[in-house]
Amino acid sequence: MRKMLTLLLGVVLAGLPMLLGSRAYGADKGTKQDQRLQNAGQVIKDILNIPDDIPQDLLDKAECVIVVPSMLKVAFGISGSYGRGVMTCRSGEHFQGPWGAPTMMALEGAGIGFQLGGQATDFVLLVVNARGANSILSSKVKLGADASAAAGPKGRDAAADTDATMRAEILTYSRSRGLFAGVSLNGSTLRPDNGANQAVYGRKIDARDIVLKGAVGVPSAARLLVDTLQRHSPKNHSDPKSLE
Repeated sequence: MRKMLTLLLGVVLAGLPMLLGSRAYGADKGTKQDQRLQNAGQVIKDILNIPDDIPQDLLDKAECVIVVPSMLKVAFGISGSYGRGVMTCRSGEHFQGPWGAPTMMALEGAGIGFQLGGQATDFVLLVVNARGANSILSSKVKLGADASAAAGPKGRDAAADTDATMRAEILTYSRSRGLFAGVSLNGSTLRPDNGANQAVYGRKIDARDIVLKGAVGVPSAARLLVDTLQRHSPKNHSDPKSLE
């Protein structure tokens, strides 16, 4: 019986990208990849314009930001979740330049379905050191195992020097029904969505080439995302030694 449930869950997950591409924010124009980019931009714009948002000092120390808009839960006896998102990083080998062209990402995990309840939930992840960024760009990583992760503090004046925050490579947040909070995503996995990258950029291209080598320009659908981050955090304030 459990094998049948697992198979059914896999079938549903395989069909979710189409659903995710069509429902978030009611977007109905352009490709589903354009919609994903536009929705990610709207999510980060909304979050960075609320009073109790991501602490500025953490945003200023982030090498990359990952936004997964309207992630969904599926459950047929097994809790599961699946989301397609976008990752943009500061350009240049040492992440010191302006925010650059995004790579498409997938966030998956049976362990975070309970976070979602029955609601579509947006997730925002800050990648706060170069090692974390390089790991994600290279392959599939499991949060909490391959890359250390912690629920991010929130509030403009929130203390960001707790042990968990200082040790983490990735800080994670969620927004559902307008409520924004730090949330644990340990046990879920992140990976580059290479098929979506090919659809966006018109050719097969590695996530590392997009982010670290500046191989492509910023798509018009991603301008809101990139411009919003550039306006709110134009300079990387990480310790330069940590970026080498």
